[in-house]
Amino acid sequence: MKMLTFIPIEDIKEYSKLEGKEINKAKEVLAFEVTKLIHGENEAVKAQQAAKSLFGSNTDTENMPTTVLTNDDFEGGKVSIVNILVKTGLAKSKGDARRLIEQGGVSTDDKKVESFTECIERERLENGVVIIRKGKKVFHKITL
Repeated sequence: MKMLTFIPIEDIKEYSKLEGKEINKAKEVLAFEVTKLIHGENEAVKAQQAAKSLFGSNTDTENMPTTVLTNDDFEGGKVSIVNILVKTGLAKSKGDARRLIEQGGVSTDDKKVESFTECIERERLENGVVIIRKGKKVFHKITL
């Protein structure tokens, strides 16, 4: 913090006393301050809100990357999870998407995708959005 921010030394000393889960507060402050220096305060606020919506108890998806599916994406009223991963850019190729799924790194609406043959029904998207998670921290919203 001393090297990367303009936070007063007294505040930094207080943050250095934190332990365990409390240290996350210091990490949040550091992330905000560095983002503010590089991208400006407005972008730092946006990034902070997006992180809180994804990693907090709040389920706000406003700042989440989004892909809109069209009729061309559906075959027989459904779209394969492999095709969605490629279309969203979460996977570079269908082979990459299959590997991600086989390794247990993909979930839809907090439910682990068990097979690369899984599909998302159009009806499910008509009733709302589907949140796809790759790994622990990469989220993407799918909608019609």
